[in-house]
Formats: sequence, C-alpha cells, structure tokens
Amino acid sequence: MTVLVDTHAVLWANIKPQLLSRKAAAILSDRSTTVLVSAATAWEISTKVRLGRLASASVFEQEFMELPERAGYILLPIEPEVALRSGRLIGKHGDPFDRMIAAQALALDVPVISNDAKLDEFGVRRIW
Repeated sequence: MTVLVDTHAVLWANIKPQLLSRKAAAILSDRSTTVLVSAATAWEISTKVRLGRLASASVFEQEFMELPERAGYILLPIEPEVALRSGRLIGKHGDPFDRMIAAQALALDVPVISNDAKLDEFGVRRIW
C-alpha cells in the first residue's frame, strides 16, 4: 500500500504518536507501506514554526531532511503539473498546503492519512 501523509499526521507520528488513530498508526508502522511526505509538508511546518504557530515542532523542522532515513518515508517533490491541479481544484477549502496534498494524492491515486474531513470535498480517499 502507498499513502500520502498529511502534515498533522507526519507531526503526530513523529512527535506525539498517541494522537494518531489506531488505523493510521498501524498503516504507518507497517513496513510494507510506502509512506510519501509532500514537500508541501516541509513548507507548511517551516512556515508555521517561523510564525510561532508551531513552536513545539522547531526541532522536528530543523531535522526534517533526516525524516526519510529515520522513518523510512519518501519525500515527494511538487511538480508543476500538480501545482496547477492544486490551484484548479474546485472547493471552498482554501489552505494551499492541503490543496497541494490533495492534488498530489489525486495525481498519484493514493489515499491520504489525515483526520481533516475538509479534504473530502476534493474527492480524496482519506484514511483515519
């Protein structure tokens, strides 16, 4: 199984795993799961740390590039075609980070590990 992980789920999996649902934790801990983390997640975390809205993740943000080796995740770049798709998604949800993650999930036809029901408006398959 391949999954794309929403920003809060990446943070929770690595900082506060008790906040993950049992299903999400099981999928993320399964060695046969290919776990993708969007470049949008790096952007979102660093932005929120800089703005002081995610101070608890400052060390995680500084060590973000070690995530693939430490947790076995694959970093997913933002491709121009997917960036265009993100901007064109129909829906009221305006968060650019969530829109990018949704567009990437749709482009790759993979579910997103997320508790954010707002992603549903884009037709994303969501696991929580």
